[in-house]
Amino acid sequence: MARPHFPQQPEPPDDETHAADDLDYHHRDGRLHFTAHQRGFDSTAMGQLLLNLPGTLMSLLVLLLISGGLDAWLGIPFWIVPVLWLLSGAMVFHRPTEDFLARYLLRLQRPMPEEYARLAPVWREVTARAGVDGQAYELWVEDSDDLNAYAACGHIVGVTRFTLDRLPSSQLAAVLAHELGHHTGGHAWVSLLGYWYALPGRMTWYAIRLIVIYALAFTSYFSWAATAALALVICVVSYMTVTRLYGLPLLLLVTPYLIAAVGRRAELRADQHAAALGFAPMLAQVLQAMYATETEAKRQATAVSGHKAAAPGLLGRLLSTHPDYPTRIHRLRPYL
Repeated sequence: MARPHFPQQPEPPDDETHAADDLDYHHRDGRLHFTAHQRGFDSTAMGQLLLNLPGTLMSLLVLLLISGGLDAWLGIPFWIVPVLWLLSGAMVFHRPTEDFLARYLLRLQRPMPEEYARLAPVWREVTARAGVDGQAYELWVEDSDDLNAYAACGHIVGVTRFTLDRLPSSQLAAVLAHELGHHTGGHAWVSLLGYWYALPGRMTWYAIRLIVIYALAFTSYFSWAATAALALVICVVSYMTVTRLYGLPLLLLVTPYLIAAVGRRAELRADQHAAALGFAPMLAQVLQAMYATETEAKRQATAVSGHKAAAPGLLGRLLSTHPDYPTRIHRLRPYL
């Protein structure tokens, strides 16, 4: 799922502080004009789809093996399970399924009347500027003190209660425009679809890894020779698997890094979408505030521990799905 994250404020403002309605509304009233194509499918979405293809093929292989066993034991046709699994991807756009995921997976809630009164005019302005029918999406609220927002499935747009209560309307609009960019670019549904289709293969890989770890630990209690023999068998089986599957398992080792790189590009595309709608200064303000908060949190942690916090390693940076704040702010400069 595409889930843009703005880190938590360390000390929320006093409860008496309220967000200002400083948004310059151009479409508060009157007729709205929608574009002919409400959704797109940009290059980052295409990249995510292609990079998830190896994981999908591995999952299909796993399901075919399971289906073969069911066919032999229970007489169930081998094609039923894979076909049902492939068709299940359409549930990404199924409204009741989205509702279930929003409530029980993302822990979102329907906006209260006063929250909807605050959120709806801002959302209307954002979608009107984009030429998008805002009623096609579902607005949700998370009970959280994080400054955060979500674009998920085919129609979910969520914000935290902190974001709703503390940000001025112009900055709230910038955050919502960013999330709308994930939807109109196809990032949200492609991310969820890729995760779902790769899930059987990923679960099988985790199960095999656990079995190997425990098997090696078990044999180590008896003798090093037994451990070495088991390791040799595992190497031979792994080599045969890789060669028979034309190196596909090796490709799965690097796809997480490639998917993360495409995810960082998708974040910049969503920022660009918000900037093109006129929200570049407001989005830059949010990012600058988040960068200052992150820097101050690191400084305080260093002061408390007496040691400078370790920077993320190379692999950690390569697996990050979001660019760093200076990069995002720099990419907004042409729109400022």
